[in-house]
Amino acid sequence: MSEQDDFRRTIVYGEAALGHLKKNEVPAYPRHYELWYTYAAGFNHSLNKAINEIIRSRGRLTTAEVGTVYDQFVSPSRLGERIEEVGGKLSGEIGSVMSMLDSSIQTTSGYRSSLDDATRELAGDVDQAKVKHVVESLMSVTKKTEHANRQLERQLADSRRQIAELQESLEAIRYESLTDELTTLANRKHFEHSIERACMEAKQADQPFALLLTDIDHFKKFNDSYGHQTGDQVLRLVALAVKQNVKGQDIACRYGGEEFAVILPRTNLRQGVVVAEHIRQSVMSKELVKRSTGENLGRITISVGVAVWRPGDTSQEMVERADSCLYAAKRAGRNLVRCESDPDVKLDLHVA
Repeated sequence: MSEQDDFRRTIVYGEAALGHLKKNEVPAYPRHYELWYTYAAGFNHSLNKAINEIIRSRGRLTTAEVGTVYDQFVSPSRLGERIEEVGGKLSGEIGSVMSMLDSSIQTTSGYRSSLDDATRELAGDVDQAKVKHVVESLMSVTKKTEHANRQLERQLADSRRQIAELQESLEAIRYESLTDELTTLANRKHFEHSIERACMEAKQADQPFALLLTDIDHFKKFNDSYGHQTGDQVLRLVALAVKQNVKGQDIACRYGGEEFAVILPRTNLRQGVVVAEHIRQSVMSKELVKRSTGENLGRITISVGVAVWRPGDTSQEMVERADSCLYAAKRAGRNLVRCESDPDVKLDLHVA
């Protein structure tokens, strides 16, 4: 995506954010602007759902509600706080395990001392009474040690369970940080990490990989006509079509507002075009029905650009070539797939 395209898209979001600030009559503080910008961009589905519910019930958000919604859904510290909380619990549980192990070591050391004492007592002249005393002492110490070991086993089992749950929580947080909530595809952050890794692996293995960039045709017009909720439904529909046509090590991402990216490891240009065509046809085959009214809104189409890794390519060069192919598809009339070997693809031109 070129800087000019990013400029146009972000200006639209920015103007929409200012419009929401004015309509709701809340101060244009940076955090308030960030909230409405995020709402306009449509990335944070939970945020949009919460705001839409308030608007439906009362028509607008108060300044206090904007602050509350921001803290709940946008605040950049939320993910860090959750990681810190789970990490603290995990450290505490590990500390508890270490304390239990220390206690077990002390118990074992005490038992060994008792055996040494018994050995010394039995080394000299002994009678029946002395043997009985030593045996009773050892039995008592053995029972205490067995009890301590059983208790340790229970505590360790409980700690294993607690640590497993905390590990699951950390994995869930990690998944959330790399996943687009609305579509459940990988997010832009995941894409950027993945394409860098794909370039590195392609260089090491001397194997190509393909990159698909997909854009929903006329999405802004559709979104403006039917509203954000129906727009969200369109995004989910396209995401589903993408998921149904990728497999294995393929990585499908939500790249931008209405844009998707797919990384296809060990895939040449021809194979990438085949996958892109399957996705395009899958999207076109689905009819969209407005949930609130049952109205049939027709079919959605997408344009797709396909590029393949060349030796020496950077991730940015890959994205730029796939982007040029995408815009060639749009120039040619949309609802098309274009790859970098097509004669109408000009790698240095972009259109709106």
